[in-house]
Amino acid sequence: MIPLRDTIPAKNYPLVNSIIIGVNVAIFLYQLAQGGAVDRFIYIYGLVPARYSIPQIASYFSATQQIFAFFSFMFLHGGFWHLLGNMWSLYIFGDNVEDHMGHFRYLLFYFLCGLASGVSHLMLNLHSNIPTIGASGAIAGVMGAYFILHPRARILTLIPIFFIPYFLEIPAYFFLGFWFVLQFINAAGSHAQVGGVAWWAHIGGFIFGIIFLKLFDAIPSAAAPKSIRRATERKRSPRLQVIRPVALGSDPHLHAMLTISPHEAAMGARKLVNIPWGFQKRLFRVTVPPEIQEGRILRLKGLGKHMGSNQRGDLFLKIRIR
Repeated sequence: MIPLRDTIPAKNYPLVNSIIIGVNVAIFLYQLAQGGAVDRFIYIYGLVPARYSIPQIASYFSATQQIFAFFSFMFLHGGFWHLLGNMWSLYIFGDNVEDHMGHFRYLLFYFLCGLASGVSHLMLNLHSNIPTIGASGAIAGVMGAYFILHPRARILTLIPIFFIPYFLEIPAYFFLGFWFVLQFINAAGSHAQVGGVAWWAHIGGFIFGIIFLKLFDAIPSAAAPKSIRRATERKRSPRLQVIRPVALGSDPHLHAMLTISPHEAAMGARKLVNIPWGFQKRLFRVTVPPEIQEGRILRLKGLGKHMGSNQRGDLFLKIRIR
C-alpha cells in the first residue's frame, strides 16, 4: 500500500516540515559524497547501542559524539528508497500535525519523538554493534500524533494489483493501526543482533508521539506572531482531491463539490480529481477558470451514470471557496 495523500487540508504551509525534509535530502547527498568512507561515517553519526553498553567500544568516542549521535542518526539513510519512503510519509502526515501544534512546538515534538525512538531501540538492543539510521522513528511519532488528531481522515492509497494501479480511500485509523501492528509482528520475528529495520524504534516513536501530543496539548503555548501565520497561510488547496458524487433519484447526472482557495478562485487552478463512483476510481483533470464565484457549476460531460445506448450523464461540480 502506497499512501498518496490525506483528505485533511492544512491551513498553513508546513514550514518546519519542509525544512526537515530539505535537511534530510541535503545530508543524504553529503553522505553519498563520503564514498568509501561511508561505513565509518555511519558508525560515527549513527546510533550504535554497543557504543553505550560496552566500555571498550565507548572509549573510542567522546561524550559529545555519544550525545550527538542521538540526533544525527535521524538524518542518515540507508539508500534512496529508504529516504524517499520516509520523506513521503513525513510529507503526507507532518503538515497536519504541524498545523495543530504550530511551527516551533512541532520542531521540538519531532526531535523528542526521534530521541525517544532511539532510546527505545537502544534499550531493547543493548549490545548490538549495528548502526541504526533513519528518520523512521521520528516520523512514527508524527504518525502516532496524526492517529489521535485525525482518526477519521481518509488516506488515498495506491494499491498496484497485477501492475494495474487501483486507488482506494482507507480510514486513517485503519491505515496507521495496521502499520503499527505490522511493526509488532516484524519486531517479534526479528533478532536483536541481526541487521535490518529498527522495528522497536518505530514502535517507540509511535507510542511516544501519542504521549508527547497529549503533553503538548496540556501545556499552554503562546500564539505564533501574526506575521508568521500570514506568511505561512496556504494560498492553494490540495492539487489532488477526492470527491464523492451523488445522484438525485433517477437523474443520470452526478453532483459533487470542488473546494478551492480564494487565491485559486481569483487566479484559476488545475486540479486532479479522483472520483470513487461505484467501481470507478479514475483520475480526471479539472480546469478552474479565473475569477470564478462561489456556487458556480463546472460541467464535466460524460462522467455521469450510464443511460444506455452508450450514453452517459454529466458530472456537475459546485465550486466551494474556503
